Amino acid sequence: MKNLMLAATLALAAGQAHSQAVKAPVQTVKTAETLKPGEWIWYANAVPEGPMLLMVSIAQQKAYLYRNGIRVGVTTVSTGKKGHETPTGVFTILQKNKDHKSNLYNSAPMPYMQRLTWDGIALHTGKLPGYPASHGCVRMPDDFAKRLFAETDLGMTVVVTDDVADTPSNMVDPRILVQPMDAKGQPIKAPSLSADEEYRWQPEKSPFGPLTVLISISDQSITVLRNGVEIGRARISVAGDEPFGNQAYVVLEGAGTAPSLLLPDRPGLKWMNVSVPNVDPSGTAAKQSLMDKDAISRIAVPVEFSRLVYEALKPGSSLLLTDQSITKANSGQGMTVLTDSSVDDR
Repeated sequence: MKNLMLAATLALAAGQAHSQAVKAPVQTVKTAETLKPGEWIWYANAVPEGPMLLMVSIAQQKAYLYRNGIRVGVTTVSTGKKGHETPTGVFTILQKNKDHKSNLYNSAPMPYMQRLTWDGIALHTGKLPGYPASHGCVRMPDDFAKRLFAETDLGMTVVVTDDVADTPSNMVDPRILVQPMDAKGQPIKAPSLSADEEYRWQPEKSPFGPLTVLISISDQSITVLRNGVEIGRARISVAGDEPFGNQAYVVLEGAGTAPSLLLPDRPGLKWMNVSVPNVDPSGTAAKQSLMDKDAISRIAVPVEFSRLVYEALKPGSSLLLTDQSITKANSGQGMTVLTDSSVDDR
């Protein structure tokens, strides 16, 4: 909260807070709570460095932009209408096109398009009536969409939730990818992918950009993507039966205050904990709870694979841990994870 207040104070002092109405610029300073359809706030220059995260709240019809854990922008949006609902979940920007046109809806203009899924969900400029009205995409005001397009990189994390978007919380290097012990104090060994393949690691398939690490308890697997392309895979073992729910993290700029548990010779990473939709076993939405940072250490991953993944993590990389199965198009009530690399140029 102090960081957020500081960012807002710096932005206002520098004259860098802006808002815009549908028809004409608005010169008065707005707050996130008072924004009307088509209005937005941008003070990203107050925090010029660090990875960005966008959180879209369907309930509020707003999107919140964070840079290195500090809120630097808010905008009104219009999400998918009934029958074309915007899927909730954790996504990454897969493709960008300033002059994109839909080939599903009569070549409808989709300026400043930033693709979230290969089957047609994206961020882009569009009409903002104050309620869900799109065919599934997230529409934004034109000038906000332009600014966002100029700032984002492929692989940036976007979270879409049905609920009111919670402010992400910062945490220092949770115990991610550390070999757990069983009840007798013995290391739990992760199984191999096959008899002749302990794990798969092919970073050359997509050499540049932040990683997206997907851990599925149901599938007993960890999958690593870069720009939507799978570059790594391994099987996991899990200690204990307590469910994890859905948990998401993003790596921030800067080092943690303690050395990495996995790589003692390098500083620990600094992570942001992001509130994401959860589903209980009955299939209904469950309240998101903050994670016990040691809980993730119950997951056993092949040691060398862990080291390769950890060394490749950089600011902007994200990690999603879920009890659910992760398939090419897993669209449950609470979470959507899409890893399909085929293109449907919607």
